[in-house]
Amino acid sequence: MSSAPASDPQSSRPVPEGDRPRPKPKLVFDDPLDQQSSDDTDRGWGERPPAGGSAADLARFLDEKPPHHI
Repeated sequence: MSSAPASDPQSSRPVPEGDRPRPKPKLVFDDPLDQQSSDDTDRGWGERPPAGGSAADLARFLDEKPPHHI
């Protein structure tokens, strides 16, 4: 009988990635009003990025044409 502690055969095996516990998300204490939201941008309001050329202007006009101009 040995006085050395018995080693656990499972502890020497690498743990598969699917079995590892996921780290908890970190809490962020930043002020949310300091960050720009999507509503603060033209894109958030549905504006398209500026595109050059008359074909792009015509496409925008046709897309945004009021119903009484059909």
